[in-house]
Amino acid sequence: MPEVGLRSLVGDASERIVGFCQRLLQAASLSGQERQAADLLVSELHALGYPQATVDGAGNVLACLPGTRGRLSGGRNRTLLLHAHMDVVDPGDPTHWRHPPFSGDRAEGYLWGRGASDTKGSLAAQVYALGLLSEAGLRPSGDVYLAAVVGEEVGGLGTRHLVRSLVPDLAIIGEPSGNTLRRGHRGKLEFVVTLRGRSAHASAPERGLNPHYSMARFLLALREAQMVRDDTFGASSVAPTLSYVDQTSSNVIPSEVTVHLDWRNVPGEAAEQAQALVERLAREAAEAGIAIRIAFRQDTVRSYTGQEQVIPSVFPSFCLEQGDPDLLRAQAVLEVALGRRMPAGVWTFATDGGQLAMAGTRCIGFGPGEEAMAHVLDERLQVEQLLEATVGYMALALNLVGSEHECPWMS
Repeated sequence: MPEVGLRSLVGDASERIVGFCQRLLQAASLSGQERQAADLLVSELHALGYPQATVDGAGNVLACLPGTRGRLSGGRNRTLLLHAHMDVVDPGDPTHWRHPPFSGDRAEGYLWGRGASDTKGSLAAQVYALGLLSEAGLRPSGDVYLAAVVGEEVGGLGTRHLVRSLVPDLAIIGEPSGNTLRRGHRGKLEFVVTLRGRSAHASAPERGLNPHYSMARFLLALREAQMVRDDTFGASSVAPTLSYVDQTSSNVIPSEVTVHLDWRNVPGEAAEQAQALVERLAREAAEAGIAIRIAFRQDTVRSYTGQEQVIPSVFPSFCLEQGDPDLLRAQAVLEVALGRRMPAGVWTFATDGGQLAMAGTRCIGFGPGEEAMAHVLDERLQVEQLLEATVGYMALALNLVGSEHECPWMS
């Protein structure tokens, strides 16, 4: 179908798309509390006539639009995943918002609310992209999956579960990109560095071994450390964030001081390489008698279905080259479908794309909303971007995949 035909389908369904996005925004789906949003998604998928839709053990909502060429044609061609997350971060004090954070208000050309850009706009656009194709009798040549995942904001619980049963060839990551392309992002590591000395009464500091001085030297050395560089992303970066001691009394020298390090590593830097640098700088900074403990932060995360995972704070990077064939194909498809140039940049933040890439799926980013809107007060999404993204996802689904195979979670 010509691209003008896709735009016409979206135009005719615009109020349905906007209304569904508003209902998603009204579901206060904090991480671990996504059930209402999941129920809304399942209901809408059924209303749109998806041939296959289900909820997995982690609470991810999954659907599949089968392709037109399958096992009878022999062999296995490519499959595509449209990916976005249901969970949102806490909006803070709702009285500070211009529109209540879970109102889904439509005003000034925007939809307002927590998750509008990150990533309920993408979810609504992806659901309707495949739904409208199905309603119009338009099928891609290969299977296109949809995954609305849980727990992205707390370590990627949903996607870590998803890749146990589904590893598509290519994924479109629906994080906010202003409806332009993203070809990758840096990884994220979180180190917990603890230096242990000897506590004492603050009136007699000579009796103790104060770990603050060693930690101060360590942090100053870390600030001046030579970081790994990359032609696309520049240098890795590190920021000390949380800092605390094992005491609550201000007249006691603590025995331990702990600092968390938020490390954003470029694709050429392995987690072990970053850890080795942290360990070396800590050893060089520590006074005699100071014990050093360095670990990756780990959190136990529980989904709304009751599944628990212990998740280390190690999030992989990924990056496609500028001349990558999949990226070039996506650019060409979207330039025709949307009628404008389609630049391909990189994200400043990490996404579940790193988990998918580590499992063997090639990832490209494309989604409505602005990066600067993620996690901020008065988060909002342009209605026109929502509708344009729906056209973009439809065009990508029709042009990026090969023939069908059985949906693994249905077997």
